[in-house]
Amino acid sequence: DKDQPTPQELRSQLENGRDEQKIEAMKRILSIMLNGDPLPQLLMHVIRFVMPSKNKALKKLLLVYWEVCPRTGPDGKLKAEMRLMCHALRNDLQHPNEYIRGNTLRLLCKLREDELLEPCVPAVRSCLEHRHAYVRKNAVLAIYSIYRHFEYLIPDAPDLIFDFLQKESDANARRNAFVMLFNTSQQKAVQYLQTHINQVSSFDEVLQLSVIELIRKDCRNPQADKAKYIQCIFSLLQSPAQAVKYEAANTLTALTSHSNAVKAAGNCYIELVLKESDNNVKLIVLGRLDELREKHDRVLDELVVDVLRVLASPDIDVRKKCLDIAFELTSTRNIDDVVSVLKKELLKTQDQEYEKNNEYRQLLVHSIHACAIKFPEVAAKVIHVLMEFLGDAGSTSAVDVVSFVREVMERFPALRASIIEKLLESFGEMKSGRVFRGALWIIGEYALDIPAIELAMKRVRECIGEVPILAAEQRQLEAANEEPTEEPKKESTKSSAPSRRVLADGTYATESAFSASVAQSKIDAVKSNANRPPLRNLILNGDFFVASALASALTKLVLRYGELGAPDRARNSLRSEAMLIMTSIVRVGRSEFVTARIDEDSAERVTACIRILSGTYGHSLDPVFLADTRRAFAQLVEVERASVAKAKSKTRKATVASHADDLITFRHLKSKRAVGDVSDEYDLDLTRATGAADKGSDLASKLNRVVQLTGFSDPVYAEAYVTVHQFDILMDILIVNQTSDTLQNLTVEFTTMGDLKLAERPTPYTIGPHGYHSVKANIKVSSTETGIIFGNIVYDGPSAVDMNCVILNDIHVDIMDYIKPSTCTEQQ
Repeated sequence: DKDQPTPQELRSQLENGRDEQKIEAMKRILSIMLNGDPLPQLLMHVIRFVMPSKNKALKKLLLVYWEVCPRTGPDGKLKAEMRLMCHALRNDLQHPNEYIRGNTLRLLCKLREDELLEPCVPAVRSCLEHRHAYVRKNAVLAIYSIYRHFEYLIPDAPDLIFDFLQKESDANARRNAFVMLFNTSQQKAVQYLQTHINQVSSFDEVLQLSVIELIRKDCRNPQADKAKYIQCIFSLLQSPAQAVKYEAANTLTALTSHSNAVKAAGNCYIELVLKESDNNVKLIVLGRLDELREKHDRVLDELVVDVLRVLASPDIDVRKKCLDIAFELTSTRNIDDVVSVLKKELLKTQDQEYEKNNEYRQLLVHSIHACAIKFPEVAAKVIHVLMEFLGDAGSTSAVDVVSFVREVMERFPALRASIIEKLLESFGEMKSGRVFRGALWIIGEYALDIPAIELAMKRVRECIGEVPILAAEQRQLEAANEEPTEEPKKESTKSSAPSRRVLADGTYATESAFSASVAQSKIDAVKSNANRPPLRNLILNGDFFVASALASALTKLVLRYGELGAPDRARNSLRSEAMLIMTSIVRVGRSEFVTARIDEDSAERVTACIRILSGTYGHSLDPVFLADTRRAFAQLVEVERASVAKAKSKTRKATVASHADDLITFRHLKSKRAVGDVSDEYDLDLTRATGAADKGSDLASKLNRVVQLTGFSDPVYAEAYVTVHQFDILMDILIVNQTSDTLQNLTVEFTTMGDLKLAERPTPYTIGPHGYHSVKANIKVSSTETGIIFGNIVYDGPSAVDMNCVILNDIHVDIMDYIKPSTCTEQQ
């Protein structure tokens, strides 16, 4: 770096500068040292010109310098200059300013040279009696650090801290002292806790957390008084601090599996979710509640209504997690209460505007659907409430309702008559084509008596409007164009010569401006009329999938009407009416009144239905419409039910408590050291959080993702570990200096090809001889194209003018790295 000052310039600033200049010089020195250059030639100048200063900012920078500067020589022994540093530290430990004392004590926690620490021990002990709490709490940490690394310097540290803890009143100092005791002398920490166990509820939050940690550690001891510990944890469940309540609930379930304790922990989790505002915290606590539910399923059944109170949260992820837990807690004892709450929430979505209202309504419909299938006795209570949402403008929840109704119709024959009646009442309120298709299929399959068929035909006539559709639309258009017909005729005489147009068969036809304007006016009239019946509107808007579903439903109704023994006159009237509707659909689909012409598949399907009703095929295809389609759906329902049951059985088998050949551990027969090595649930959580327990991230799979960027003979060796996560590519690059020189201003520069974008600018580094450094680069992916990442490593040469460059190998990012398989449900 050309702006980097030389050691001589830094010396002159330290020698001749004022305090402000010395502060700036010390900042530059620390920056250079943190980049890898130790600057040993400046040590005496810092001792001579910075250490005597009384400036507080300069003192703080000096403490940072003592922390990062090399304190030992090449032989590993302490430098002679460090004796002056030791004298300065001892003076600062007796300084009248409490913050200088506290910062010096914090520095002692980071020193690992016993020759420096030994002269400071008396001063550190005296700081335990200082009037200011800041000094006392840092003195405890300094004693803890010295005792942990050099026990012989303060052999009586546990007794000293135990006496200090009895007299101390500051919360942070007591917490530090207590933490030191249960890490160095757990018996003394337990002794203190037993003496003050009735006062734990009045302790400060940080000390209560330390008490919980001690209880979690000491409960393995066979001599531990578990009853008192459980009573203490119960009292901490009422703590005003949220963190204390969460840790207390975790510890309580680890200490005992009694039903009262499990219920208390569950109530605590629910209360935390209701009171906490952070959605991430809510999801974490709900995850804990779900784990508790897996271990103690039947115990928490009584809390299901309390769990559903979490639905008041506006976040959709929290609501989804809450509904999943509530569904697993549902049983025959509480299903009525659960369904009642879900029905109220569903009705609220009509009156109130939530965030992501449609998605929340879909979740509620899905939950009610699952409850009705799991507990058939509630299906009759919820089906009519759900059917009120068939006319919902958000088609997703309405489609879920239709699929639910279809499954209920198949599984519960006793409800078919009432559901058909309710479905026909709601038929005219439907808006979505997908909902109409499902409703038409249900009507065609389950309208099983003459009154139901006649009512269904009446509703279809109302929703299709006047037939034939094409003739009715032409009359409507002519009525709308009667008044302005004269002006276009006059204008047509002034129009340009007719244009020639090539028809589908290759012949020519003439088209005037008037005929083109009439055709355009027809289409505009179709689009502008919003008062048409819903089915007619869908057909004229080009949804001929609904038209084919309508033709199939009409065919089934007519065929079943004849099988039920209806009079010939009524049967023929129904047949002719159905054929008229189908014929008008085909004719209007080939006209200019629709936004999109009818496709060949739909036209062929409707035409086949017309031929069946006309008797072209006799009665050979009647069983296909009247029996085979329902049989196929019944088989589908059974397959889905069997797959769900199989998945549940696999889940139960996967969660085996212990295998027959597992090692049985007798903690009482192990040594104390071995007992201490046994990780508890809290340690396992930390292991999972750091990813150490992930079986998928084994060494072999990691090595497969390592890409070598340079050769072994290059002065700088580099390799990258590439991780692809959805739209982010994270590269962890290891850089090794294979030379005997210090490489300054080393920069890893990347360039991308394709739809990849480098998210961060490269930062220069300084690497010592045969040293190494890890660099992370983040690249954003904006499309699914295959991209290439290439670049080089640039660093300064021996002189300021020279620049060295090492070209890196290309990294190819394949599309398959960020495409993952997924599933699509029938509703989607």
